Amino acid sequence: MKALICGSFAYDHIMVFHDQFKNHILPDKIHILNVSFLVPDMRREFGGCAGNIAYNLNLLGGNAVPMATVGNDFGPYAQWMDSQNISREHIRELDEHFTGQAFITTDNDANQITAFHPGAMSLSHLNTVQDADGIQLGIVSPDGKQGMIEHAQQFVDAGIPFIFDPGQGLPMFNGDELKALIDQATWLTVNDYEMQMLMDKTGLTAGQISSRVDALIVTLGAKGSDIITADESFHIPTATVSHIADPTGCGDAFRGGLLYGLLHDIPWEITGRIASLMGGIKIEHDGTQNHTFEMEDFKLRFKLNFDMSW
Repeated sequence: MKALICGSFAYDHIMVFHDQFKNHILPDKIHILNVSFLVPDMRREFGGCAGNIAYNLNLLGGNAVPMATVGNDFGPYAQWMDSQNISREHIRELDEHFTGQAFITTDNDANQITAFHPGAMSLSHLNTVQDADGIQLGIVSPDGKQGMIEHAQQFVDAGIPFIFDPGQGLPMFNGDELKALIDQATWLTVNDYEMQMLMDKTGLTAGQISSRVDALIVTLGAKGSDIITADESFHIPTATVSHIADPTGCGDAFRGGLLYGLLHDIPWEITGRIASLMGGIKIEHDGTQNHTFEMEDFKLRFKLNFDMSW
């Protein structure tokens, strides 16, 4: 079974600020903000939501089919995808553009400030869902605005259930656009901050939003996540981790777990825990695609964490 993952590919420039942002940002001077952070540690990693989600789904043994537009600098990323057996069939390279570039600064509290250059991602609408064959479900993750709107409609037209995952792309949409996307989606996933923004923009309550989809999944950081369906709700605990190395990409790892559960028709209380453990494994590693495991070890760690098996 194949999942079509519509979203961004990007090079992540990850920088670490060995202090707390709050010590250097003056609340009463926010209107004239002018700050500089010394970041002695920096890495360039393979990233982007579609790339990260595909990597994580494939780790679980899923069949990820990413769809994205990338730039003339994509060569190293293409080689990495090939080495990880991730499909490039629906990756469109545009010679006149850069691949997306994210510049992420993380402080000692795991807070992040990110600047993102979309590059070729802005032309993601050049790809269409109908280009891919044999797709059982999909996800619309952060991408070019027009691409997200068109891909959602194309999933509907093709009768393919999909997750709407607005993420960092949420501010691009107005309330009516978000309502339309929610109504088209089968499932909706956001973090708690995005959930508040979604309610503010649409004027809908959490209950009204959850009633428009088969399931609403809200991640809560260290507090776990909530999964709300028409019939029941589940609170999903976080997985125990050995240490926190880098929170970048944890949400994408979580979404890889969601897709795996949906592809295999696994109950929500287990799917949520698979997703939680994926995020936990990711946070123990720097970068977004540097973690790996054997499925046997994953299932053992799942049982030890949650005292259940699947």
